[in-house]
Amino acid sequence: MFRRVVTVLCAVAVVLLATEGVAMDRITGKEFATRSEVLARHAMVATSQPLATQAGLEILARGGNAVDAAIAANAVLALVEPTGCGLGGDLFAIVWDPAEGRLRGLNGSGRSPQSLTLDEFRKQGLEFVPPYGPLPVTVPGCVDGWFTLHAELGKLPMAEVLAPAIRYAREGFPLTELIAHYWDLNAAGRRDQPGFSETFLPDGRAPRKGEVFRNPGLADTLEELAAGGRDAFYEGRIAGVIADFMADVGGFLTRDDLAAHRSEWVDPVSSNYRGVDVWELPPNGQGIAALQILNVLEGYDMAGAGFGSADHLHRFVEAKKLAFADRARFYADMTMVDVPVAGLISKEYAAAQRERIDPERAARSVDAGNPALESGDTIYLAAADESGLMVSLIQSNYRGMGCGLCPPGLGFGLQDRGELFDLTEDRANSYAPGKRPFHTIIPAFLTRDGEPWCAFGVMGGATQPQAHAWVVMNLVDYGMNLQEAGDAPRLVHRGSSQPTGQIMTDGGTVYLETGFPWEAVRALENRGHRIGTTVGGYGGYQAVMWDRENRVFIGASESRKDGHAAGY
Repeated sequence: MFRRVVTVLCAVAVVLLATEGVAMDRITGKEFATRSEVLARHAMVATSQPLATQAGLEILARGGNAVDAAIAANAVLALVEPTGCGLGGDLFAIVWDPAEGRLRGLNGSGRSPQSLTLDEFRKQGLEFVPPYGPLPVTVPGCVDGWFTLHAELGKLPMAEVLAPAIRYAREGFPLTELIAHYWDLNAAGRRDQPGFSETFLPDGRAPRKGEVFRNPGLADTLEELAAGGRDAFYEGRIAGVIADFMADVGGFLTRDDLAAHRSEWVDPVSSNYRGVDVWELPPNGQGIAALQILNVLEGYDMAGAGFGSADHLHRFVEAKKLAFADRARFYADMTMVDVPVAGLISKEYAAAQRERIDPERAARSVDAGNPALESGDTIYLAAADESGLMVSLIQSNYRGMGCGLCPPGLGFGLQDRGELFDLTEDRANSYAPGKRPFHTIIPAFLTRDGEPWCAFGVMGGATQPQAHAWVVMNLVDYGMNLQEAGDAPRLVHRGSSQPTGQIMTDGGTVYLETGFPWEAVRALENRGHRIGTTVGGYGGYQAVMWDRENRVFIGASESRKDGHAAGY
């Protein structure tokens, strides 16, 4: 009899849970999965892989600072997550410099080969730059980015900073689940590219979850960098290996291209969103698209609309369409093209753009605006230390593991960032020798009242500026904490508007993660939006926040990735 009563009570409890909502047993009360923020007094590191986070903390514990920790974590990620980053890719960073009381930006992206001209693409009958092989290869900027950051703001010797990555590369590390999944996907299209299998496919296949992977070639490369600095990569033996390999595979990147490369310190640009200054880097990246989206949305009562409502989602998608039409027309290498940044991120321009949004109907096609009316898969990590130094850093090969070409014995592959060039003449992002391509990877930073508040980023191609704006709204409009702001379900709009100058003509597709109310989804369809679903593709978030009232750091990490935040 007792067992029967218990069975009935359990059945009743199940029914009550089903009728009252699945989230009622969560302390946070959120309908989406979330976990607690990480808090620490002295320092914080947040990355997409636990070993990288621990490497950053190890360097901090040895007396290093946040820049040292960021470089150490990135070096480990180049080993353990080559599906998103590596020494053959590019780097961008925004750093809060407490000594100067200001933000500093670093553009560590490389340029196209001087010997590769537009005529070569025409000779091969190409309308777009291919993703694999030698044609999309641009100068790798990551290593110079590390050494430029370190020379200006680092503390420990680079040999000590790179030591954790060297150790893991020699000893090996067990593959985590999500990275193993993407490693296998990347291998499918690249296994026949020269050097790829030898570097990344032991036993002729991608390593699986839990298997130990070693990369002695990368360990040798990092040791050479520790001893010889950035010149070892861009002017020494490593440069020779890269240049000779490119010549052998019919490529165009030369020793002169490598030797000429330098990272560039730039001033971040910002726009204020309801009292919070949101900072991005100017083009050739796409960061200002997030500012454009937020500027348009600031004219609406987004908090009153409620998170996940039809008005919230519709307004966001329409603001994104406007920003991305401008992205396709205007964003490019500012050393070679006049990009009207001030006009694009002005409040007056946002007001004019807002008038173009139909509150009840999705736009099918969107042309770029006229900003002249005014003055004209990736990894992300964040680190902070008790001196107040905070680093927002992003680094990528572009398409996962890049173009597939891996120079012999170096332990890394080359990026395919040049794929984002436009092969049509006389456009902002049209291909030219010695030019930086349009870039998708963007770090972000938030300040309040001139003081640092949050270093954050969301990796994932064209998802990034959308997700940046989404996270800011979650924090500011919807009062979410740092972890909730990343865990909340995301929306991503994908259209045919690309940085190659094509303009959306079919309205695109709105992809929604699970967790949005069905009523809101149906209302979006009634307004003319095409709704889609996909597994993955919603980005990867990491963040470190400074709580100046309690004088503690808060860390958050992406529940969709393998990593975590940790501090001490």
